[in-house]
Amino acid sequence: MARDFLDLDPENRLKPAAGRLLVSEPYLPDPYFRRTVVLLCEHNTEGTFGFVLNRHMDIAVNDLLANMPVIGSQVGIGGPVQSDNLYFLHTLGPRIEGSLEVVDGVFMGGDHEQLSGILAADEKLTKHVRFFVGYAGWSKDQLNEELKERSWLVTRGTKRRIMDIRSSDLWADTLRGMGRRFAPLANFPEDPSLN
Repeated sequence: MARDFLDLDPENRLKPAAGRLLVSEPYLPDPYFRRTVVLLCEHNTEGTFGFVLNRHMDIAVNDLLANMPVIGSQVGIGGPVQSDNLYFLHTLGPRIEGSLEVVDGVFMGGDHEQLSGILAADEKLTKHVRFFVGYAGWSKDQLNEELKERSWLVTRGTKRRIMDIRSSDLWADTLRGMGRRFAPLANFPEDPSLN
């Protein structure tokens, strides 16, 4: 493993798992996943799925769900798979029946009607919910191949990083948060030919 501070291809030993984040390498050619951070919700021998955390739509949740109270929550573009479905992450835990914990304090899904009732009763709780249209998915061994090609880096997910929608550049902030070996990658220009 290189110990040079300016090593622009640092070794990433962390393996993908539920609750971890995928961070695209600076020049990933896929325009959909370019400079994205993906929360992995499931990773097993059958495949992988998760939600892109740093792509958003200019649409309100109320435009997508008729029974949802009028709230100001931003809707994320979770990925290109099943983009006609709405998903949600939350920190409301056992208050939402049927939700599954992905990482400490962050849950996925659950009863939509129950969520709607909770948000109608206390609008301040909207900061504890993130909505996504679609999800990102990989078939069996597909993500492992992309990791071998160095398309992605893997880091640990935290409730703060997953639920914070205020970050202006989650991709760069996440790389910097991975430590000094990865921080220089956050400074790569979008287009290296302009450097």
